[in-house]
Amino acid sequence: MTGEAVGRGSAWFIEAPCGAAVLRRYLRGGMMARISRDRYLFTGWRRSRPVAEFRVLERLAAAGLPVPAPLAAGVLRRGPLYTGGLITQRIPDAWPLADLLPERAHDDALWRRIGACVRRFHDAGLVHADLNARNILVDAADTVFLIDFDRARIRHGARRRFRRNLERLHRSLVKLWPPGVSANQRATSWVALECGYRDPVAP
Repeated sequence: MTGEAVGRGSAWFIEAPCGAAVLRRYLRGGMMARISRDRYLFTGWRRSRPVAEFRVLERLAAAGLPVPAPLAAGVLRRGPLYTGGLITQRIPDAWPLADLLPERAHDDALWRRIGACVRRFHDAGLVHADLNARNILVDAADTVFLIDFDRARIRHGARRRFRRNLERLHRSLVKLWPPGVSANQRATSWVALECGYRDPVAP
């Protein structure tokens, strides 16, 4: 292990035979975590969360979308329950949008790129289960990536769900917005994001 991915649950940076990677364990949140933090009901290998996410990532990567390449999915069955994990390629020199907000809040070009990136995923039918400012990465070249596709689904034409994705992202930004940057600037940044979403440019 070479480090921990802060803010993304139980995830660690590791060195794999294929290079730098991220290992993420599947953990419960909320009330269910009081019953079991890391065990899930086993209903079949393909329905397990690691395998399901691996398959979604395969489809997104094959479509040329900016996602970490899936490397391995693991499921350990114990009777009717299982624990699991996923290994993906680590995106070099990339940081969560949440960490970049203090320096990049005024960067309308970045916000437009973020909006265009989200639109590309929606056009591919991807409904992200937790689109927030920590699941959007920006690398040194300002390329925008999405991560964490646990419980994500591909549903072409799911416009209401796509709109809910954007609403969830907006709530995340309101929560994480730096106190030194005005609410007016937040509104301006969101308008730029929506412009990029409505009129995405070619990657």
